Amino acid sequence: MADRDRVIARIADTIAGIEPSLWDSLAGNANPFLSHSFLSALEVSGSVGGQSGWSPLPILVEDAGEIVAAAPAYLKSHSQGEYVFDHGWADAWQRAGGDYYPKLQVAVPFTPVPGRRLLGTRPQALLAALEAVTEQNGLSSAHATFIADEEQDDFAARHWLIRHGIQYHWFNRGFGSFDDFLDTLASRKRKALRKERQAAQQGLEIVALRGTEVLPAHWDAMWAFYRDTGSRKWGRPYLTRAFFDRIAEAQTDALLLFLALREGQPIAGALNWIGEDTLYGRYWGCTDEVPYLHFELCYYQAIDWACRNGLDRVEAGAQGEHKLARGYEPVITRSAHFIPNPSFRDAVARFVEAEREGVAIEIEALRAELPFKQA
Repeated sequence: MADRDRVIARIADTIAGIEPSLWDSLAGNANPFLSHSFLSALEVSGSVGGQSGWSPLPILVEDAGEIVAAAPAYLKSHSQGEYVFDHGWADAWQRAGGDYYPKLQVAVPFTPVPGRRLLGTRPQALLAALEAVTEQNGLSSAHATFIADEEQDDFAARHWLIRHGIQYHWFNRGFGSFDDFLDTLASRKRKALRKERQAAQQGLEIVALRGTEVLPAHWDAMWAFYRDTGSRKWGRPYLTRAFFDRIAEAQTDALLLFLALREGQPIAGALNWIGEDTLYGRYWGCTDEVPYLHFELCYYQAIDWACRNGLDRVEAGAQGEHKLARGYEPVITRSAHFIPNPSFRDAVARFVEAEREGVAIEIEALRAELPFKQA
């Protein structure tokens, strides 16, 4: 297929089958989840593909025989593992007699981290290719979730619907230590955080392990934590054990693990990825319930590490208004949606517009609840 500029678009079988240096030259190195090593680890480990409902369908754009753009796309047979919920859209379309699935999903599977989805230098050609794949194969829709802010205009230029959501991110405003951050909080909030940290650490040793410091026994513990959390939240974990083995080898320098030890034995852990300027909190779990330990490992340790290592922000995953009291601020996240059917598109457009207005009101209310001296 070709767009109006007559560049060529094609579908690859897998991301793992694409030359790593080529993919990474398009993705850049700011966001570790867009890297070839992360995305291919999902495929090789069996976390996507097979019966997972995520069939890799990477879209590539060529100009004069050179690949100049790519999108991490998947053919989806369900809406799980996306964190931007469209179940209501699926129900409405199927009640009207249509088949909502399969759909085209441009995303990093199971990873609600904002970042570029149109990789390389030809975003409009890439969008034209995504639209062509959707229409030529009779798919109900295409979705790009957690797009970068700067990509919004590219999607809007082709009349994709822009949807807003909310996450909570912590911002480093020149802090050199956790105490510097605490000094910006109102007195009552500052005391509450200190009490939480004291209670969480009582009788425990908290360690931060990076890269090769994370040993096989630590990975065994983290897998047990993740599996327990995944079983309770989703019914079954999205990721396989082989995925953790793969990233331990392929993304060693990007990994940071916080562990809580009782008498030398891990009882809880939080796995993070280190980006160019951001610490990304991703997976957490525990075998012993300790008050405030989730906050300590997932939020406070992350803030402390970011301060000491000069990172600009911490992104601690999807949802969670409880993050507000811990200094994580509400931010807008964005997704983009292409719906070929005019009637269905109009209905979804009305919903999305109303939802954006609601998100704007909610953001304003949430900011009033921030714990800072001058929120």
